[in-house]
Amino acid sequence: MAGRYDKNPFDEDEEEVNPFSGPAVKVKASGQYGGGGFFTTNPRSTVPIANSRLSPLPPEPVDFYDRGATVDIPLDTEGPKSQDLRKKEKELQAKEAELRRREQEVKRKEDAAARAGIVLEEKNWPPFFPIIHHDIANDIPIHLQRVQYVAFCTFLGLTLCLFWNIIAVTTAWIKGEAVKIWFLAIIYFIAGVPGGYVLWYRPLYRASRNESALRFGWFFLFYLLHIGFCIFAAVAPPIVFKGKSLTGILPAIDLVGGNALVGIFYFVGFGLFCLESVLSIWVMQQVYMYFRGSGKAAEMKRDAARGAMRAAI
Repeated sequence: MAGRYDKNPFDEDEEEVNPFSGPAVKVKASGQYGGGGFFTTNPRSTVPIANSRLSPLPPEPVDFYDRGATVDIPLDTEGPKSQDLRKKEKELQAKEAELRRREQEVKRKEDAAARAGIVLEEKNWPPFFPIIHHDIANDIPIHLQRVQYVAFCTFLGLTLCLFWNIIAVTTAWIKGEAVKIWFLAIIYFIAGVPGGYVLWYRPLYRASRNESALRFGWFFLFYLLHIGFCIFAAVAPPIVFKGKSLTGILPAIDLVGGNALVGIFYFVGFGLFCLESVLSIWVMQQVYMYFRGSGKAAEMKRDAARGAMRAAI
């Protein structure tokens, strides 16, 4: 029987060459038990290559990678800071939900007011301290904006006239006049400015926005009183404390002889009241022309007749 490692006769007589190996060296080995043989070594390798096969690795145990094994991870690893953060996060979420609920409630009320025809007025004037709603460019029709702007100028003009009246009367009081005229000037300002806005400017603003005949009638009534007061103040007849509580022409002539500074202040006030009267008369004329030309006069007469009939019934 041929040897186990006899050479194959069909192989070519060429030796296999490993390009990464150095020249092989055959070394005879002799064991202490009498065995012998040759083995080949590679000078570039420090491990001898024996002619015997390598033994297989021992098998790994079945439970080496136990995927069913549980790992205990402690869950209570949050410190005081983490608990505080979670608490604050919950508070913020609660506040956000409350704000969202309030926004929905406000929107629901706005929708209900819009369906009912109620206009919500946001306070936006004066810009530095909003106390009233005033937006002529967006609220008033384009054909009434000019008159509305001039009417607003008359309201500001009334405020200026009454404020200057306080300054002039204060000067007269310092120069020896009675203190009562100063108190009257303060009363004119406190009652005149809010009264002018509530009684005639706001009705005109809403009448121009809603085309309401009733509001136009309210405006005419109190604007005539406003014009009468401005004319009275420009003259300032000696009815109350010789008329010196208002900066009219008569007290100005009376005071300019005794004190030129006080007389000049009164003359300036007289000019302001005259200008206010002229502008107010122009506004009254323009509003009345629109009121008659647009048919609001007839509408107001019909509304008045209906109201009288209801009252009679």
